[in-house]
Amino acid sequence: MMERREKLYEGKAKILYATDDPDLVIQYFKDEATAFNALKKGVIENKGIYNNAISSTLFAWLEEQGVRTHFVRKLSDREMLVRRLRIIPIEVVARNIVAGSLAKRLGLAEGTPLPRPIVELYYKRDDLGDPMINEDHVAVLDLATAAEVRSMREQALEVNRRLSKYLEERGLRLIDFKLEFGRHKGGLLLGDEITPDGCRFWDIATAEKLDKDRFRRDLGGVEAAYQEVYRRICGGG
Repeated sequence: MMERREKLYEGKAKILYATDDPDLVIQYFKDEATAFNALKKGVIENKGIYNNAISSTLFAWLEEQGVRTHFVRKLSDREMLVRRLRIIPIEVVARNIVAGSLAKRLGLAEGTPLPRPIVELYYKRDDLGDPMINEDHVAVLDLATAAEVRSMREQALEVNRRLSKYLEERGLRLIDFKLEFGRHKGGLLLGDEITPDGCRFWDIATAEKLDKDRFRRDLGGVEAAYQEVYRRICGGG
């Protein structure tokens, strides 16, 4: 039995706790939801349960596909056991379809397919609004080495390729998604989570949004959207 000890960190959607093993931490998923850098706040009932199950399922599947992640095992409805990482303060975003900020920045209609995936880097700084950065910024700020940036980009594209096909088989289109990576024993591991909080999932048949955009845009049916993604990925009711 893994012993949960002191709280190490609390973010907008998760809490990390130490364990009796210094190499492992417990990641707890909350129901709280935020948008626009926490300017909008709310609660999505059972979000933590759905996100823990979805992320556990996807991490376990990616591990089977040869992608190295921080995931060890699911502990409970809201908790997963993960390897302790030194998170690189860069969000790696892969995009397949125009949506969200990309539509505004490039003046393209939302829903426009991209001829190939786009990978973007964002500086994880809430006080700055998580600005988009490039490899030169990463080097000047000493956020990661050039080799680490190349690895994160390559892994993001590989996860995108594999995950897109996996989700298509479940009637979901992967529009875009955010990944985070961390250092662990000399290597890079995929960390954080893969859930409707950080991914855009659209129903293939109807283009219905099944992700946090329903919360951001006051579209209603937020919990039902998370539950539907949970049902398709985890087989839950």
